[in-house]
Amino acid sequence: MKKVYLLSLGCARNLVDSEVLLGQLPTKKFDIVQYPESADVAIVNTCSFIEDAKQESIDIILSLAKLKTEGKINKLIVFGCLAQRYHNELEKEIPEIDGIFGTSDFPDIPRLIHALEPNKTIKRVNLKPDFLYDHSHKRTLLTPPHYAYVKIEEGCSNKCSYCVIPNLKGTLRSRNIESILKEIKFLKDTYDTKEIVLIGQDTTSFGRDKSKKPLLTKLLKKIVPIMKSRWIRLLYTHPAYFTEDLLDVISDTDNICSYIDLPLQHINDRILNKMNRHTTKKKVEHIIDKIREKTNTAIRTSVIVGFPGETDKEFAELLDFLKNNRFERLGAFIYSQEENTPAAGFKNQIPLKDKKERFNAVMELQQEISIENNEKMLNKTIKVLVDEPSGQNPEQFIARSEFDAPEVDGTVYLKGENLTPGDFVNAKITDTLEYDLVGETL
Repeated sequence: MKKVYLLSLGCARNLVDSEVLLGQLPTKKFDIVQYPESADVAIVNTCSFIEDAKQESIDIILSLAKLKTEGKINKLIVFGCLAQRYHNELEKEIPEIDGIFGTSDFPDIPRLIHALEPNKTIKRVNLKPDFLYDHSHKRTLLTPPHYAYVKIEEGCSNKCSYCVIPNLKGTLRSRNIESILKEIKFLKDTYDTKEIVLIGQDTTSFGRDKSKKPLLTKLLKKIVPIMKSRWIRLLYTHPAYFTEDLLDVISDTDNICSYIDLPLQHINDRILNKMNRHTTKKKVEHIIDKIREKTNTAIRTSVIVGFPGETDKEFAELLDFLKNNRFERLGAFIYSQEENTPAAGFKNQIPLKDKKERFNAVMELQQEISIENNEKMLNKTIKVLVDEPSGQNPEQFIARSEFDAPEVDGTVYLKGENLTPGDFVNAKITDTLEYDLVGETL
């Protein structure tokens, strides 16, 4: 039996691909191991969204290539976004790689893993990715069983000027609603999954490729009865397509988390236009006003600093906007000049020093806002989902509220007895930290 090690880099969408791949490996022929030194075959699902992600992927591949030259692993397979984007370079520069598979080609790995030959690289890269998994594809969860990501679509057709995703993943391809419902029911019945996290490149575009109109609201309404008394979380909504109908479903439904992930990227109209974000400052402010008016919801957003041509005045406008809106959750990214994107050729690229200064200014501001927002939670009682034990103390656990997505947001350091990952409990908040809360069960 061959031993396989798989490392999944990048976003939750990549993680689902890794889970699908593992689910396709015949269990009678392959044994999944935790450490590469224990493996016959090492597989890396790569990311190449921005420069830092590319470098991390390359560093990992090189470290595994070194293990191969030392005889500690026999085969090395690379797939995903970096392989899709730089398959020729990888084949040329890292000859230790035995298999290179693109974002749409990784399902071929189980079939071809036995065909790998010494000193010969198998390369499968569809230049127009078209794969779309469905409920019939077995998955091996890499998350704890009490929460799971469900990818409702693949690819993107928005063509933001800074983004390489359409080149890497292809155009928008929405799954069939019935397939999604079957997968969610299977996860709930098989793993007792307590939280389903719906993901896609832009979930608000779900269905636009099939019906010329978004079907996300329709999908959510069908998921709600399946996940009764459990959580449904929605990630990656686009402000250009966020509708009041969608907001009504979120605000009126108890088991859809009061959490809206709304990546804005900027607020200045000129920058938004150059980014090709299909929205305006006025529309964004209208959406946020409606969210605040209708719901007690945590808003998570992300912004890009140092976009080509961003002036000091335009950055100050962004900073003032963040000060005024005081988002509960925020991620900031330094603009990365990615080849084969329109923005890479824009004039007035911002020096790295200035980009880092702007990034630091945003994060310092958000730290102050986060502290202030967390302090408002003191002495309140909230429902939390227990994720895992915390350290050696049997009475210490890490949990999350509905206002926090796995991996990317804060946690609740929870004191309680006889708790198990996947439990829903009520917790009184007894202390606050910069980004996290401290509580005890009631």
